[in-house]
Order: sequence, then structure tokens, then C-alpha cells
Amino acid sequence: MNQAHKTDDNTLAESKPLVRQSMAHLRLRKHSDYQRAYANSRKRQSASMSWFLAPQDPAGSPSTPRIGLTAGKVLGKAHDRTRIKRRMREALRRHTNLFPVGCDLILHPRRTVLTMEFAKLEAEILRILEQAKAEAGRITLKTAEVKPTQ
Repeated sequence: MNQAHKTDDNTLAESKPLVRQSMAHLRLRKHSDYQRAYANSRKRQSASMSWFLAPQDPAGSPSTPRIGLTAGKVLGKAHDRTRIKRRMREALRRHTNLFPVGCDLILHPRRTVLTMEFAKLEAEILRILEQAKAEAGRITLKTAEVKPTQ
């Protein structure tokens, strides 16, 4: 979908199509990854969701940030859970540059995510990502101090 916009000389010019950035490579997929993250982190709370932040396995693949979303049956029927996850993925997709490097972040939304304004949801996710990035910095400092120097 191309969009036209006016240039400085008031003529219409074609702009490049909008490119949606995929988050498929940044998602937690395996049950074992979720279980390891739960075991190595503590639960944190925000207004409409809880979240977990855990360092990635150093023996694993490169330390790209990974995000996991959960939406259990307590949140409602399948179409409600799917809508919650879609809204959260969209808010996360807009801020991939803030994902905590070297860590896994798991978000557990509450049912209020379904009805809250998207701007408020995005602001809360932005706040969580900033907190997670700061915490990830502290985690990497701790692991750097623990490793023996050779």
C-alpha cells in the first residue's frame, strides 16, 4: 500500500510502502524455555499484568532478546485470549528496540487488557520494557562479576 504525500514544492510524491516488522524470531516457543525462565526469575506486578525476567542460558544460542506471552483460560474464551495477545504483540512490536538483550521476558496479562485503551496498554508495556532493560543491565553485571577471569 503506497501512500502519497506532499513534498516541499507542493507536488504529490509516492512514499515507500509501510513495512511491518515481524517479531517471530523474538518469541519464546519451547515449554522448556518458559519453565527455565520461571525458575530463574521472580514475579513482578504492574497495573494490568505480571511479568517475569530471566537471563538466557549462556550455553544456548546468541543472546537475542526473547518475549513470551501467556493467556490462560481464566482470561476468557478463545477469541478474548487471542484478542488480548494480538493487542499485546502490536504494542510490543512498536518497541522492539527496548527489549532486554540477553534475557527472556514473559508477560501475563490480566483481563483488563481486553478493554483498556490501546494508548494506556502501550504506555504500560513501555514502562515494563524500560524496567526490564534496567534489570537486565543489573543481571549482566552480576553474571560478569561471578565469572572467573582468565
